Amino acid sequence: MKVLILCTGNSCRSQMAHGYLQSFDSRIEVCSAGTEASGKLNATAVQVMMEDGIDISHHTSDQVDKYLNQEWDYVITVCGGANEACPAFMGKVKTRLHIGFDDPSHAQGTPEFVMGEFYRVRNEIKQAFYQLYIEKIKPSLL
Repeated sequence: MKVLILCTGNSCRSQMAHGYLQSFDSRIEVCSAGTEASGKLNATAVQVMMEDGIDISHHTSDQVDKYLNQEWDYVITVCGGANEACPAFMGKVKTRLHIGFDDPSHAQGTPEFVMGEFYRVRNEIKQAFYQLYIEKIKPSLL
């Protein structure tokens, strides 16, 4: 089972989704990428994932082009707001899904508010990807 998770910068949401989905089942090969990959991970995303027991600090922020010639069981976009364009993936894919989340890296306000947004989005990603795993991915692995 191969899953590619896409967003624009590949530094925050797609990395959190990648970390959670990989943690649910080692039989899943998970990668993440972005159309405008930043080349680095968002430090706060790494921190809030570590607080939940998931270490994504070793992940890389990759351009989507790296994965175009591969076949994927799932390609999942995680872009959120209407102001944000989700990447289109033109490679060979069995199932395309969109599960949108706000980008906590764009949150503005007090440090407490910003951290709250990271926790909220992290928890939404964990719940949505666990549901996807239980309902769709795990049954196809048996």
